[in-house]
Amino acid sequence: MAKGKGAPDAPGMKGHRSRTERGPLRNKRDDTQIGKIEEKYNIDTGFRSDAHLGTVQDYFGVDNIKDLVSTVRKEGGK
Repeated sequence: MAKGKGAPDAPGMKGHRSRTERGPLRNKRDDTQIGKIEEKYNIDTGFRSDAHLGTVQDYFGVDNIKDLVSTVRKEGGK
């Protein structure tokens, strides 16, 4: 069962994240504005801040935020 809003996650994990019914952490929504991700992880993707996360992930060929941050830090923005 998913945890309620504000419920702490597993020990050692940052922040509060909800889980799916099967247990894994839920994915970040694809329509999240990339500007918020850039601020949080201190990166510059080269996209406008109102671009959607899904669009940027497709451009860089990655499926999750961890890989996006790693790719942008390694190769730079667009």
